[in-house]
Amino acid sequence: MNIQIFGKSKCFDTKKAERWFKERRIRFQAVDLKKQGMSLGELTSVKNAVGLEAMVDPGHPDAVLVSYLASDQARLEKLFECPALLRTPIVRNGRQATVGFRPEVWEGWS
Repeated sequence: MNIQIFGKSKCFDTKKAERWFKERRIRFQAVDLKKQGMSLGELTSVKNAVGLEAMVDPGHPDAVLVSYLASDQARLEKLFECPALLRTPIVRNGRQATVGFRPEVWEGWS
């Protein structure tokens, strides 16, 4: 498995996800969204796996503005420009991905 966990340093669910993988001795790469962000290819891969709506953090003040953008491509570009709008953690395993704390899905990856 090639697990990547994209998250924010102060996100409780991101820390829970990292702990979940550590407890099972599954190696992962932790990526801080605020420092490194995601490439457009990674973002597109996650969108294809979970859908665009699931990726937007409903608690972010600008989350409503994303829904008013004209096209999915415009929404994706906005998320690329402003990674703080992403709901975390985003956990990728190749072409598979989850958004949020989803141990029931991760169990099936091994």
